[in-house]
Amino acid sequence: MAQYRNVKLTVIGCSPAWPNPGSAHSGYLLETDGRRLLLDCGPGVLARLREREPWPAVDAIAISHLHLDHVADLVGWLWGAVMGPGRGAPKPALWLPAGGREGLAPLGGDLRDAFEVHEYADREPFEAAGFTVTAYPTRHAALPHGLRVVDGARTLAYSGDSGPHPVLAELARDADLFLCEATQAEGEEVDLHLTASQAAAVGAGRLLLTHRPAELPPEGCEVAYDGLELEV
Repeated sequence: MAQYRNVKLTVIGCSPAWPNPGSAHSGYLLETDGRRLLLDCGPGVLARLREREPWPAVDAIAISHLHLDHVADLVGWLWGAVMGPGRGAPKPALWLPAGGREGLAPLGGDLRDAFEVHEYADREPFEAAGFTVTAYPTRHAALPHGLRVVDGARTLAYSGDSGPHPVLAELARDADLFLCEATQAEGEEVDLHLTASQAAAVGAGRLLLTHRPAELPPEGCEVAYDGLELEV
């Protein structure tokens, strides 16, 4: 990203599959030079964004996978655009994994009424809000992907939800910030999520744990919280 001081990540929500006290679910806003990209849009994210402005003015949304704690507020966004304060607002680009439109159909409504809907392919870069984004398939469910977001010289890597997998090292290689899930407690390793030590073992230069239950200790790592703002 060309100008370091202009690149900001805001953690809108970072709860795991159940809500931490007072916390929204997954939503991460990346801003630079007037462009705004939202990574995931889980429950509570739209309400938090509306605390900042009457209706969110984002250029694009990129979804890591289709579990409800990462996508549910797309439904509220849709109906707010059709019937509520989002009527007449520009449609953000919505980037989904291949098969995502069909996968989200049971939620009801037509996402095209609120978004310019696109699907991305594995490892094929796409442009979203002026950023270059590349999706890497991870070990989880519901079309899971990690997202690598690049703007100029700056790179943010986001794991989405994932169990241990070599692709995470590829995703995070040389990134300025690795936003990585760490849902599990040490000693409770599973295939579909990470512990803090497993996230740290990926080897990122700067690691920020997310999707982490409030009850778990930080294990010596930096941990995301709702409202956190930092430069990438």
